Amino acid sequence: MAYLFTSESVSEGHPDKVADQISDALIDNFLAFDKESKVACETLVTTGQVVLAGEVKSKTYLDVQKIARDTINKIGYTKSEYMFDGNSCGVFSAIHEQSEEINRGVDRATKEEQGAGDQGMMFGYATNETDNYMPLALDLSHRILIELAELRRENKDITYLRPDSKSQVTIEYSDDNTPQRIDAIVVSTQHDEFDEDEAMLSKIRTDIIDVLIPRVVAKLPEHIKPLFNSDITYHINPTGKFVIGGPHGDTGLTGRKIIVDTYGGKGAHGGGAFSGKDPSKVDRSAAYATRHIAKNLVAAGLCEEVLVQVSYAIGVVEPMGIFIETYGTCPFNLTDGEIAKKVEQLFDMRPAAIEERLKLRQPMYSETAAYGHMGRQNEIVSKSFQQPNGETIDLDVELFTWEKLDYVDKVKKAFNL
Repeated sequence: MAYLFTSESVSEGHPDKVADQISDALIDNFLAFDKESKVACETLVTTGQVVLAGEVKSKTYLDVQKIARDTINKIGYTKSEYMFDGNSCGVFSAIHEQSEEINRGVDRATKEEQGAGDQGMMFGYATNETDNYMPLALDLSHRILIELAELRRENKDITYLRPDSKSQVTIEYSDDNTPQRIDAIVVSTQHDEFDEDEAMLSKIRTDIIDVLIPRVVAKLPEHIKPLFNSDITYHINPTGKFVIGGPHGDTGLTGRKIIVDTYGGKGAHGGGAFSGKDPSKVDRSAAYATRHIAKNLVAAGLCEEVLVQVSYAIGVVEPMGIFIETYGTCPFNLTDGEIAKKVEQLFDMRPAAIEERLKLRQPMYSETAAYGHMGRQNEIVSKSFQQPNGETIDLDVELFTWEKLDYVDKVKKAFNL
């Protein structure tokens, strides 16, 4: 029997995502000047106020207030009527030095002996239903908000948009787990004041359906475009007026959008957030490593869908174990346990090995903090960072290294595909 599955996304202006982006901007600046920095940084944002808290071990000094303000302005909170803007909000820092008891379990005599920065389990997932091996409902939810942000910055076709927004896509699947159609799309976007509420709702609905959605569809692969048809149910700003938004409308905290950050409810999640954590924290690095494994297994044709779990004990070098679930989509005479054994041999999952394989000591994290950490484009970009003393460093940074399909041939060879 056919079934429905829903995933949501939130924009870069959503208060929780504002917090994530500030935390990851701090991570990038620490790593730019001291790549061995150990950082766990949390951010709270509310009306006119930013609070930074966390633990750091680093050789560099940063102007954390300036980094927070620059991040807020880049997102688009630049006007006083938003009741939260980068130039005027208060920024309070309660960042202090990392506990020696935690650091003792991570730093060792040699880099290879580095222990896990925490205990826990991490999951990676991949499916062949999209070109980027992501669940379709989440991929479309992200695309809608990325395009909405483009329209906001262009300020031409739609001129009233404010930074905060959310989307949600519901897809009908057949019995064999194939997407059949889009059942419903929800878009809620913050906006400027209108003279009349009824005219406002009509205008926003028309612009979302007739301007935003066609721009999203135009950038989709040809086999996905037919899912957009006249039978879709749209809920556009379903509560009505949405002028008060962002951190003024809701308090934002780092790490509260972990399902948006990963797979939209598909697969599984170990519960650990990513943003604000340096890669010695396996909550982050191992989640990226398991995504890298999952994507390469599916791309190699070993299975159509896969979930990969790894688990750690704090301070222990080797993982507790690796679990594989292919949901019965492996067409070969292999059990999931047999696949897991070969995956253990193919991918070194010690924390230091993950950092090296995926180049995780780069200042590469600001780009992950909105629109998902997975399914993104692997590319090299140029970045510039400045310390309070005026010292500037320019770096070429490779983003989203865990999205590379660089192990496909190794997987095929290992499994005789």
